[in-house]
Amino acid sequence: MSFLFFDKLLSRLDKVDPARLQTHMARLRSEWKMQETILQSIQEGVMVFDGAGRLVSANAAAEKLLSFKTEQLRGKTMTAFFDDFDLEALAASGGKDDAKGGAWHRMASREIELTYPERRIVSVYAVPMHCDGAEPSVLVILRDVTAERAREASALEDERQGAVKQLAAGVAHEIGNPLNALNIHLQLLGREVRSVEDEDTRKSLSELVDVARNEVSRLDGIIRQFLEALRPSKPDLRPCDMVALVGETLGVMRVEIENRRIAVSVSAPGSPPEALADPGQMKQVFFNLVKNALEAMADGGRLDIGVSYDDSFIRIDFRDNGKGMPEEELGRIFEAYHTTKEHGTGLGLMIVQRIVRDHGGQIEVSSKEGEGACFRVRLPLARKRVRKIADNRE
Repeated sequence: MSFLFFDKLLSRLDKVDPARLQTHMARLRSEWKMQETILQSIQEGVMVFDGAGRLVSANAAAEKLLSFKTEQLRGKTMTAFFDDFDLEALAASGGKDDAKGGAWHRMASREIELTYPERRIVSVYAVPMHCDGAEPSVLVILRDVTAERAREASALEDERQGAVKQLAAGVAHEIGNPLNALNIHLQLLGREVRSVEDEDTRKSLSELVDVARNEVSRLDGIIRQFLEALRPSKPDLRPCDMVALVGETLGVMRVEIENRRIAVSVSAPGSPPEALADPGQMKQVFFNLVKNALEAMADGGRLDIGVSYDDSFIRIDFRDNGKGMPEEELGRIFEAYHTTKEHGTGLGLMIVQRIVRDHGGQIEVSSKEGEGACFRVRLPLARKRVRKIADNRE
């Protein structure tokens, strides 16, 4: 039943007998219920505000998105969500027509980020409504676009990694062969230097050759990291003891840790469950995170590695007391080529993030400048733990 019919009924109300009026009212009530059911069933949030910006009504989807109850907020403003919208001005514009077709050409749209009860990005579309004989009002439509933005971010990340792969292929091709030739000739030069009779000259030349070989070795390491970014291998997943892998990684790095006088501690529950992982790739992740922590600390720093778990994931935390990172750096540390180190390549943490994601896990970072940083790796358990619910029946 259309609003046109309702207007017609009102205009002839004095001429309709009671029986027919009751029939029409029943039909109106039935259609109103149907429209209310449709409104409450759609996934988009729908809200109506009056000319003063006070809430008039909202459907269930809007209540869920913004986590509120209509009955509690009806007649109140919702500045916490719509502070950027001038609802009063928008409502007032609803009665003013223009040459382009009226008030519906006046609208406002925003995207707002919500953090409670969970992080969401919501698209908000507000338009004025003006009906003859009714007070001006504003219709607000809400749509959850969190998944869309996540897909866009993922596409951008794939594009960045694609650029890394192309550049890595070019660098590896152009530098790899001459670098090998340089290394071979520096070895030959080192042998010739050892035959120099004058000790001072021999020592000076040996130092120069060592510096050159070290720089060639560093460039070779950059090439290897480029190739790792270029040709990521699929992880060979199997049940793995994370505490054992951490121990093996620390064993490989023992000399560097001792030279820097870094105190390292590993804490873990008595018998943590195994994670589903590729042992070689996870040791590469742990190596990069430990090395990153060592380079962030002065001599005599401290690195605490903690292992914990829940019903679905095992967590490995790498917490150092180094220089930390400013807030603006946190959002960029996994980007290709972004580094704060003098001789860094900006690829290590990007490779770490890729490996963890390929394992179905997550990596998180928290830091405060001057107080250190903490990297947390979360990996799926090889066997999900099942909790037994106590039987309280008598």
